[in-house]
Amino acid sequence: MSRSESGAAQTAHSAHTAKSPRGARGAKAAKVALTRIIGIDPGSVITGYGVIESDGARSFHLAHGHIRVKGDSFAERLGCIFKELSDVIDEWHPEQVAIEQVFISVNPMSALKLGQARGAAITAAVTQGLPVSEYAAKSVKQVVTGRGSASKEQVQTMIKALLQITKPIQVDAADGLAIAVCHAHSRGGQVAAGLPARKRSRGRGLRR
Repeated sequence: MSRSESGAAQTAHSAHTAKSPRGARGAKAAKVALTRIIGIDPGSVITGYGVIESDGARSFHLAHGHIRVKGDSFAERLGCIFKELSDVIDEWHPEQVAIEQVFISVNPMSALKLGQARGAAITAAVTQGLPVSEYAAKSVKQVVTGRGSASKEQVQTMIKALLQITKPIQVDAADGLAIAVCHAHSRGGQVAAGLPARKRSRGRGLRR
């Protein structure tokens, strides 16, 4: 089981951006309430995620990565998704979770596996008392690029520009960030499942 893009360079960048609303962005930005959001792009092979903070108009990058799902059986792979995302949530302490809806596939088995992977991701969130909202892929693309039919490459390019990320982003991680941005600028997504948001606690990247 591995979470990519969590090395020293990414950690340093994330810690810096998490603290900057009180510093580099100035006193005015510090007065604006920022909500921490994790976006999840579920998959039975690779699950991407992205963590941002947003006031609804501006969004700031904290972290992103992708989980290469491991396991000898499909049940073990679902357990991997649950455990790895639970660890990410413990590390970054998001207040809200956004996840991509299952798309209609010509392959029923693929759609079933994706739905189960999605269920494992949602369970990781709701067991920690987090509200979960879901968005269609077309809606995410529309918010991020202005085109509901945009390609994954176009989403990658736009999310890097919107969040001022200079390094390459793995495609599933970029989708995770895009889902988080879509939620931040929508805040009206259908609640898939969830409990009242827990009180924010101190954790990696939290502002001090």
